[in-house]
Amino acid sequence: MIRNIIFDWSGTLVDDLPGVWKATNHVLEQAGVQTLTLNEFRSEFELPFTKFYDRFIPDTPLSQLEKWFHGYFEQVSGDVNALPNTIEFLEFCKQKNIRCFILSTVKAEYFLTQAKNTKMEMFFEKTYLGIWDKREKIRDILTDNNLSQEETIYVGDMQHDVDTAHHGGIHSCALLTGYNTFDQLKKSKPTLITEDLSGLKNVLETNQMSITTGNSQQALPAPIATVGALIYNSQNQILMIKTDKWSGKWGIPGGKIEYGEASESALRREIAEETNLTISNIKFVLSQDSIQSDEFFKPAHFILLNYTCTTTEESNIELNEEAQEYCWTNEKEALQLELNKPTRVLIETILSQEAISAHE
Repeated sequence: MIRNIIFDWSGTLVDDLPGVWKATNHVLEQAGVQTLTLNEFRSEFELPFTKFYDRFIPDTPLSQLEKWFHGYFEQVSGDVNALPNTIEFLEFCKQKNIRCFILSTVKAEYFLTQAKNTKMEMFFEKTYLGIWDKREKIRDILTDNNLSQEETIYVGDMQHDVDTAHHGGIHSCALLTGYNTFDQLKKSKPTLITEDLSGLKNVLETNQMSITTGNSQQALPAPIATVGALIYNSQNQILMIKTDKWSGKWGIPGGKIEYGEASESALRREIAEETNLTISNIKFVLSQDSIQSDEFFKPAHFILLNYTCTTTEESNIELNEEAQEYCWTNEKEALQLELNKPTRVLIETILSQEAISAHE
């Protein structure tokens, strides 16, 4: 039975990946080294972080690395969100009287700000912060808090987290919410791999608060249904947005359909949340599969429901934190942008339909 959970912080409970990626690229820029795309960063980054920098800029002193990194990251360190299902899982732990701890490389001042901003500061019995090599601390945590190995699990998003659990002789749960990919995590042989904390919750509830041991048990969810739309303004231009989550490529606004929500209602909600626009004249175009796309920032299986719609509020755009840039353009000029693959398919499909209609 699981009675104790030790959590990693970054990429496990909060989403600070964009900020860390940008701060790391700032370090590489300062050292005169080629920067990394988001996918390259997720593939290459490792802990302890000194091993990562030893591969890219081996002759740079640690003190200089930290000065460059923290000089940039402290500007964005508080701008994080709780990852999906995190608060619900911590409430679940509280109800089940599970003792919760933090073991993370994050600096204490960053953690305090982020925990306060995400309303998570009250859930943890003790925090162990600024730990470069977690393997060196895990056994002390078990001893100091009288934690049974059989009743304890470490939850994280990186191979180093799984290695830390192995080093402490405890269970491990690898999440796909953060820095490492499914294939990377699987190589470390965690007890469990799951999309997010809801998967761990389901396993604990199903097994009467126990973890089934085995070789990289998987608790991956069903495909995720999403909606997105090509939005036309009064000049018949279309809205394109650029997001880090799609490797900095251009695409369309949209998001997940919530349980019990009609697809068009979800589309109106997502468009409003992401762009502040009100839409009308919604028309379904096609559905697409996106299965572990190398363009998306983490492994995922989406069913994409694509629409067209119109707006008369093009001057009222307010992007939320998911997008970095937007532009209005026509369909053919949009194809000259660096589009993500589903958006390119959508625009090409619409142009094809328009060509057929013109010849009828």
